[in-house]
Amino acid sequence: AAHPALSPGQAFSELQAKVMDTQQKVKLADLQIEQLTKTKKHAHLTDTEVMMLVDETRMYEGVGRMFILQPKGVIHNQLLEKQRIAEEKIKELEQKKSYLERSVKEAEDNIREMLMARRAQ
Repeated sequence: AAHPALSPGQAFSELQAKVMDTQQKVKLADLQIEQLTKTKKHAHLTDTEVMMLVDETRMYEGVGRMFILQPKGVIHNQLLEKQRIAEEKIKELEQKKSYLERSVKEAEDNIREMLMARRAQ
């Protein structure tokens, strides 16, 4: 709710700024979700390919500028973990996004109420 010491014009401006700021945060969350979805899909596709190879296949993990020989099971587990982490972060971002969307709706409703009150005067 608006601060009682603010004039109606200041309160209105403050609410508009809050709406714009929150909408930007929603867009950012969307971008992050999109990126994490790509990461998760990439890890899944890579894992699918890795699991088709014979167990004796030499596999390497990129670490900085070098590659370390790793057994197939280790690579498989790393790819599963990458997918799990991406999924968790997506869930967190979706919860945050729905909270932000509710916040935008409340602020927009408050703006509408202010405009109706002004017209009624």
